[in-house]
Amino acid sequence: MSIRALVWGENIHEQTDPVVAEIYPQGMHTVIASALEKDHRIRPKTATLQEPEHGLTEERLAETDVLLWWGHKAHEDVDDIIVERVQKRVWEGMGLIVLHSGHYSKIFKRLMGSPCSLQWREAGERERVWVINPNHPIAEGLDRYFELTNTEMYGEPFSVPEPLETVFISWLQGGEVFRSGLTYQRGGGRIFYFSPGHETYPIYHSHNVQRVLQNAVRWAYNPLRAWDDITVAPNVPVDLALERLEFQGQGG
Repeated sequence: MSIRALVWGENIHEQTDPVVAEIYPQGMHTVIASALEKDHRIRPKTATLQEPEHGLTEERLAETDVLLWWGHKAHEDVDDIIVERVQKRVWEGMGLIVLHSGHYSKIFKRLMGSPCSLQWREAGERERVWVINPNHPIAEGLDRYFELTNTEMYGEPFSVPEPLETVFISWLQGGEVFRSGLTYQRGGGRIFYFSPGHETYPIYHSHNVQRVLQNAVRWAYNPLRAWDDITVAPNVPVDLALERLEFQGQGG
């Protein structure tokens, strides 16, 4: 059975910045989707901010197993109704992969319940991504580390909750370090945050980065049916208890 992945891109830098347009003439979301398509188990589609309902209708999300999210300039332009819709699907079991500056997106901050702030610098410096959890499925097929020639620095402290697992830690040429690959669970949904991906560098053309994204989609996939009643909190009367029960105390 194919994993239905949806790559969501803000699709603004590609339209307004000639440097980004040259690297990603069809958009970052298209390059990411093409990378996922190299894995025969993944069937990717794309959506962008500019589409009706940001391309994230209830019907489309219901048909999505794993959502990948890249945003930067227009976090506040994402409608709160859509954010709530995505959050509910994650609770129900849809996987979510948050990329680069998506750490500051409404959906990631809401699911983390924290500011998700960090230090940053754009100087085109080298990044060495260390695999510190080599037995993790997201690290499958990678060496001890891989390097990106030019990148934006993200540095600690990163104000997110303690993750379930830390898969990658990056060293930056200026001396900073950053937890660049983190996993979480919210409700039935698995979440992976991966920091490399600044728009003015060809990071999503890297075969190592593409391998991480392919692995992450397979890891985040939940084959079970949606936990579609996760928000329901029913009362169970005494006479419907599994064991015989008599009401006691003063409560009603």
